[in-house]
Amino acid sequence: MSPAGCRPPSWRTASPRVRMTPDTAARYVYQRLLGYSRPYWGRLMIAVVASIVVAASDVSVARLVQPLVDKVIVSGNRTWMTFVPVVILAISAVKSVGRYLQEYYIKTAGQLVVQDVRNHFYRHSLALSMGYYSRSASGGLMSRILNDVNVMQRSTADVLVDGVRESFTLIGLVGLTFYTDWRLAVVAFMVLPVSLVPATAIGRKIKANTRRGQHALGDLTARLQETYSGIKVVKSFGREPFETARFEDENLGYYRFMRKVIKYDAATKPVVEMLGAFGIAGVAWYGLHRVFSGALTQGELFSFIAAMGMMYSPFKRLTRVNNQVQKSIGAAERVFEVLDVVPEVREAADAVDPGAVRGAVIFDHVTFAYEEKPVLRDFSLTVSPGEVIAVVGPSGAGKSTVLGLLSRFYDPQAGTITIDGIDIRRFSFAALSRNIAMVDQEVVLFHDTVMNNIRYGRPEAADEEVHRAAVQAYADDYIHRLPRGYDTVIGDRGVRLSGGQRQRLCIARAILHDAPILLLDEATSALDTESEAIVQQALANLMRGRTTFLVAHRLSTVRHAHRILVLDDGRLVEAGTRDELLAGGGLYRRLHDLQFENDDPAAQ
Repeated sequence: MSPAGCRPPSWRTASPRVRMTPDTAARYVYQRLLGYSRPYWGRLMIAVVASIVVAASDVSVARLVQPLVDKVIVSGNRTWMTFVPVVILAISAVKSVGRYLQEYYIKTAGQLVVQDVRNHFYRHSLALSMGYYSRSASGGLMSRILNDVNVMQRSTADVLVDGVRESFTLIGLVGLTFYTDWRLAVVAFMVLPVSLVPATAIGRKIKANTRRGQHALGDLTARLQETYSGIKVVKSFGREPFETARFEDENLGYYRFMRKVIKYDAATKPVVEMLGAFGIAGVAWYGLHRVFSGALTQGELFSFIAAMGMMYSPFKRLTRVNNQVQKSIGAAERVFEVLDVVPEVREAADAVDPGAVRGAVIFDHVTFAYEEKPVLRDFSLTVSPGEVIAVVGPSGAGKSTVLGLLSRFYDPQAGTITIDGIDIRRFSFAALSRNIAMVDQEVVLFHDTVMNNIRYGRPEAADEEVHRAAVQAYADDYIHRLPRGYDTVIGDRGVRLSGGQRQRLCIARAILHDAPILLLDEATSALDTESEAIVQQALANLMRGRTTFLVAHRLSTVRHAHRILVLDDGRLVEAGTRDELLAGGGLYRRLHDLQFENDDPAAQ
């Protein structure tokens, strides 16, 4: 089971009445992060036991200083001299094994935890509604799953390794100092509470600037993704200097935030060391007085100083660990912000799978708005199985929104949409996607083989079925001319193919999907005349026997539709056959005359 199942609600999505201080919120975020470690408690327990062994070894070294000084150096007992090297080697061997086990098991546990976080993030991001993606830059999401999770990964490993080991070591050494002489221990520890104040303040600064830095890095990643995906436009307009300057400005902004993180992080060790020097000075002064008065032996004083010196080392490392914790929390907050987004479109608890539908579609008084202004207003439509419906109108009239609502990329604010009498909100996601195929104006192909791109919607399809779909899409001939035929890798977004070839692959993919409802959104808008003619033939094969919704700007592509719907400002203003709409003299006639006033009437 995914650790997501044990995930508590985020403090960011809690009731507004619940107020948390920054420290409480930070602890809550880190506890939530540690909640992902539950499946790996076995590894963590081994690491904890090994940490106790390492800590006990360090405490043993400090404890043995006293008999070494008193019984060997001061008293000159040569018998003990034989055992000193053996004891040192034995303690070192035990400590080495313990350190190896601790680091191996705790770091692998940390890697597995962050792997689960990344998997959960990716799975959740794919489940988010299209509305979220329309409001968010894809580069920002990429930055969170890569950059922010990487910060969490490094910080989690450091925190688990250093935090556990140094905590046990510090506890053991503190116990030893109080066991040796509690008065000296009080003098030594007077400084520690004071040192916690700057350490805490520094940690907060690091967290705040890490969060801002990760946000700046997200903007940087988004800039890269946007520039590389639009590189043709950048080069065609000669905007390389502009894009370079914009990238350098954002890169400088990222550096400024990270410079502050480095500044505060670098200040931690000197501050703790300076404060620690006061404790050491106090122990040296008071300890020597107690030795001269006979209250302490020389060995006990040296053992105490050794323990205290070793104690300040893990304390300093724990202070650095706190800095890492703050970095991790700053990154984790950005990751959890996305994980806490509730998809606007969700599968019903009692979702049904009606199998293959006939394709009867009804829009019943549907209204939809992306933000405040409706883009579709009181839209009603009844479509019979196998009917071809064309949707036309000016830009922004709501044409593509009709297809998006039928695909359930969005849910309407009012009204219902049914397929075969079943509200599409009751369909399981798998059932709805299996019954609808889309060919979009934006051709989406993957950096994979031709074969795998065609069978993307039906991974289980046999090679023969893929070949038949390609033949129907008029793609088989050019596929065979590719270097490796159907096994040719076509590059990112199919960059090695022409526009018409890419579109025919998408049509083959839709044919293989074999859905009873077909959505065509400007499927030929970006093609030249020759490519469009071939694609239109392929689309005719695809549309045969299917309920089809065809969105188009080119009115020549909709003349064979059973009905043409004319939208304007989100409203259905006209509907009928091509001849009826031309005779009506309304908006369709005006759009028609604008497109064809200089064309040969025979082509209309």
